Amino acid sequence: MLDDVNQLFDFVLKESLGSATILEDAFIQSAGHINTIAKLQTNKGVFILKWNHEELSPYKEEFKGLQLLDSLSQFKVPEPLHFGSNLSVNYLLMEFIPETPKTIKFWINLAESLATLHAQSNTHFGLDHDNYIGALPQSNKFHDNWIDFFINERLEPQIGLAYYEGLVDLSYLKNFQRIYPKLPTLIPKELPALLHGDLWSGNILATGDDMPALIDPAVYYGHREMELAFTKLFGGFESIFYATYSEIFPLQSGFQIREEIYLLYPLLVHANSFGPSYLTKVSHILKKYLG
Repeated sequence: MLDDVNQLFDFVLKESLGSATILEDAFIQSAGHINTIAKLQTNKGVFILKWNHEELSPYKEEFKGLQLLDSLSQFKVPEPLHFGSNLSVNYLLMEFIPETPKTIKFWINLAESLATLHAQSNTHFGLDHDNYIGALPQSNKFHDNWIDFFINERLEPQIGLAYYEGLVDLSYLKNFQRIYPKLPTLIPKELPALLHGDLWSGNILATGDDMPALIDPAVYYGHREMELAFTKLFGGFESIFYATYSEIFPLQSGFQIREEIYLLYPLLVHANSFGPSYLTKVSHILKKYLG
């Protein structure tokens, strides 16, 4: 296995950076459910390599997402260098960004940069190509309004997958779909906003000078309340972040009343990716809004 990994490292480095690239050291940073991630020290610098053995590879779309964020935001993002497949392995090589502790100034800068990102708009909700959230395909077909996009490209694919995989039965599926007619009265209209798409604490980094960096994008033009709700899924960010964002780009009133609606999507993604335990929270949210 070690020989296979070293062979992968050698192939990717030479394919991406040239035959003169020499691997000096390698550190496995994580080996999760979806990706294995290694830090590669070379004679040409330090890089991050992600790889997996999935039938569908998300790395082409991640490459494009990083490029899009780099071109349209103030965030630092790791420069994507090369993606491809070798030895039945999908891989993505990118720039390594050293991390620093997250300070109060970092959270303020994060809020300012996110508000600027969300100010980037579009004529429709969606994106000109589909991508992935985690290992699951994410449809970004264009829609004129957020409710149609949210239902047809976010909620329906995930609850449908959960039903197909046997995580929920038909009665659960039909009860879930009862939320759809209520959405127009719950969610206010806004212009499409450019979103990172998977903004939780694990996908933000603090870099030098307290500046924020983003990784693992699932970008599209959506409702910015979706992004703010995402940040609260696993504990939330520091309070100064939300206060600063609200000063720059205030949300419409009542966000705290409706924010859990947006969590139905990531919770279903996690249920389909990691197991049915996340459905308990989904059921709680449905009961809250359906009675």
